[in-house]
Amino acid sequence: MAKITTYITRDIERALGMDPNPDFHIVCNKCPYSETIKQKFPDFVTLIESPAKPMGTSDLITAYSKDHKPEAANSDLLVFKNTSRVEQFATTEGWHLINPKASLGETIETKMSQVEWLGDLGKKYLPKNSVSIASNLAWTGKPFILQWDHGHTGGGTVLISREGDLKYIKDKFPNRMTRRTEYVRGPSFTVNVVVAQHKILIGNISYQITGTLPFTDNIFATVGNDWGLTHSLLNEDEIEYIQQMAQNIGKKMNISGWRGLFGIDVIRDDDKNVINLIEINARQPASTTFESILQQKNHAAGVKGLTTFEAHVRALQGEDLTEDLIPINDGAQILQRITRAVQAIPSEKVSKLESAGYSTIPYVNTMHNEDLLRIQSEMGIMETHGRLNKRGKEIMDIIS
Repeated sequence: MAKITTYITRDIERALGMDPNPDFHIVCNKCPYSETIKQKFPDFVTLIESPAKPMGTSDLITAYSKDHKPEAANSDLLVFKNTSRVEQFATTEGWHLINPKASLGETIETKMSQVEWLGDLGKKYLPKNSVSIASNLAWTGKPFILQWDHGHTGGGTVLISREGDLKYIKDKFPNRMTRRTEYVRGPSFTVNVVVAQHKILIGNISYQITGTLPFTDNIFATVGNDWGLTHSLLNEDEIEYIQQMAQNIGKKMNISGWRGLFGIDVIRDDDKNVINLIEINARQPASTTFESILQQKNHAAGVKGLTTFEAHVRALQGEDLTEDLIPINDGAQILQRITRAVQAIPSEKVSKLESAGYSTIPYVNTMHNEDLLRIQSEMGIMETHGRLNKRGKEIMDIIS
């Protein structure tokens, strides 16, 4: 790496797709978990203590920059998700931010502008949809999905299953823009993609664990990924179709000026036997870190290629990548979110999970549906779509 890359992040887990080293520094909030990482890599991790709640990325940039002006001048700045606020703070503090422009990410990710940006690809890959203000929506007797312009981890998605649901939305938010999409039943999958200057690198398709109790009380919230289930649920033609979809969207993002990671979520419509695009995450997806950890294990066993995180950083630095991403075919993670029933995980339960062979990453969040505890397994935890296997049930029993 030509220059030091400084990854500034609210949650250190986002930056752990590679070990901190002389060329890769991490700056994050001080918490019990980040302190354990600091102990392993004392020279390459900086922890910032906040008297109140953990600081967001923009405030961390300012706090770190007060005593580290030389680092700002001699480093590339990397963040998990770029925003206009992050860009403003980075410019003010003299950083060279290597993430794609926030405005481009907003155009690609926002539900309404995404339809226009995708153009013909949207007509090909999106399920049937329409954009309008809420007051213009009409009940046709069939359930449908309503999405607001912004939302993540299922927070901007509503299932309208009866006329009363729609009336409530129209009365409360009559002038809010919505995207209406036909309701599709079937398993969903995610794939991480890296856009380099002359190459689109396709990651490993994972089954997306969604809406599973007790890990969330939001039926649309993503709570994990299982890389071991993909080939059980998808045939080779379906896998190739998803990879080609990712390739085509990646090429369009490349032309628009995008570099580095993005992710797509897709769903197989089991009624029509087609695969539809659900959304594009124009940022580093949350599954990147563990995918990269699993890839590191395969690399150590002799499998050639790049990890997803390594390719992300190198693409953002302008390198012309030629290798492919390291394949994986097993491993899973599941996330306990903050729910109405679960606001904390006792330490004895965390210890029990670790004694059973799982890795855990705690978070210091407090808001409903935010991350609470990430649990990782080198083997899959799903039996089939919507059903945990023996390992998954073991995790659930310990958590419950």
